[in-house]
Amino acid sequence: MDLDKETKKKIQELQLSEQNLQGLNMQRQAFLMELTEVENALSEIKDNNEPVFKVIGQIMIKTDKKKIEKELKEKKDLINLRIKSIEKQENLLNDNVDKIKAELMKKIK
Repeated sequence: MDLDKETKKKIQELQLSEQNLQGLNMQRQAFLMELTEVENALSEIKDNNEPVFKVIGQIMIKTDKKKIEKELKEKKDLINLRIKSIEKQENLLNDNVDKIKAELMKKIK
């Protein structure tokens, strides 16, 4: 089957959009793992009255529990915001992919 230039261009656009979707999905997965780590750290310091240490580079420094808790909550909020942003981008790309697929199906038939 011989495809015209416009169809070939749409196929390339579809492939690029699908690659972008994969990249966004990998980013979202990484942020979800980081979010789980932050949530685990928050639950550990809430249930524990022991001193809290923060790792900076290759050393651990004793830190105020309230300060670390605040930092972790801010980090959690930031990660959630990033995840929502990525999900919006994924939704837009998914819509674009569906649109391109529909156009290609019309042309191929």
